[in-house]
Amino acid sequence: MSMQTPSREARYEELAQRFLPTELLERFRERAAVYDRENRFCAEDIVELAANGYLTCLVPAEFGGPEASLDELSCLQQRLATAAPATALAVNMHLMCTGVARVMRERGDQSLDYVLTEAMAGEIFAFGISEPANDWVLQGSQTQAVPQPDGGYLFTGTKIFTSLSPAWTRLIVHGLDTTDSDAPELVYGFIERPRIKSEDPATLADQTAETVGGTILTSSDWDVLGMRASHSRTTRLEGALVRPERVARKLAPGRTPDLLVFAITSCFQLLVGSVYTGVAWRALELGAAGLHKRRSVKTGASLAENPEARARLADAHRAYLAAPAQLAVCARDLDEGIDHGARWPLLLVAARLAGGDAARSCAEAALMCTSGSGYGNGHEMSRIFRDATAGLFHPPSADSARPMYAAALLDN
Repeated sequence: MSMQTPSREARYEELAQRFLPTELLERFRERAAVYDRENRFCAEDIVELAANGYLTCLVPAEFGGPEASLDELSCLQQRLATAAPATALAVNMHLMCTGVARVMRERGDQSLDYVLTEAMAGEIFAFGISEPANDWVLQGSQTQAVPQPDGGYLFTGTKIFTSLSPAWTRLIVHGLDTTDSDAPELVYGFIERPRIKSEDPATLADQTAETVGGTILTSSDWDVLGMRASHSRTTRLEGALVRPERVARKLAPGRTPDLLVFAITSCFQLLVGSVYTGVAWRALELGAAGLHKRRSVKTGASLAENPEARARLADAHRAYLAAPAQLAVCARDLDEGIDHGARWPLLLVAARLAGGDAARSCAEAALMCTSGSGYGNGHEMSRIFRDATAGLFHPPSADSARPMYAAALLDN
């Protein structure tokens, strides 16, 4: 008897029931309202996700992991975001780091295999690349990277929007080594922070961690409009050490083609887009539920039968469908190793922007459908609407991306 490969849908359903069963999502949805109201970090969610193995989703089987594909993880992140968008966005940064190691390994570069090993051992990774006013993002840095005699580096600078700030134990960073002023180098590597020795999620709080050769300071100034439970705080590095064996790359600043940069760009755009696509779908669900609950005083009919309301939600649904489709194509092509060359950034950024656009447009339409009740802070729709706005701030913005799309057509 031949063994058949499970369909994409069957495999996803298997993973969803294993990692994100309905009862877990309901607990997350209940906590999401509390986290948002109290401006608390999603500590209990992270503990539960770690306990059930979700943080190892992308780790290959030979390391002991479930070896989910990027396509499967994209769908799982959409599912998680329907219940707890801020939790999904926070854990995204850990999953992105494991995804980077996975993408590189599948293309013959095993230099980041330790990320996969350490993820299996319970380390939590985060993303420390964004900096104030640094529109170069990956291609430049205002952080100083000072070389050490043993090949390590001491990093001094400010990183912003560091999701998982209270919980991470490994932080990917970049900084500029200007020792040779004629040939500066952009250095990428992982900073290590001691793990909190406690099973109590409440201990995941503000930290100032002493490291060999420096200090990592996590700010407490996190009070934002949406995605509050992600606690994507500012991180100040003061001579923070990247050990020589944790130096991932040394590149020339600017648009230098490299597998690490490609892997970071791919996983970041894909997984961030997945979160906002999940937010968009939850908005549509809430909008539909809102119309079913409301009735016209004049006619007594359900507003779900009102032509204008139906048209509003229909337009939002149609616009939404483009986002998961774009994400699926990008994810599958990444999984299959298809080389789109210079078109990859165009495809990936478009998919992520589509997710963000869908989240905001669907949230606005759904808010109209839920009406005054949805506008109240106690309603999930209010939080979803605010969470959707955070999609405006992930790099590159639509404004920043326009020159790339124009150049692809006009500068050949």
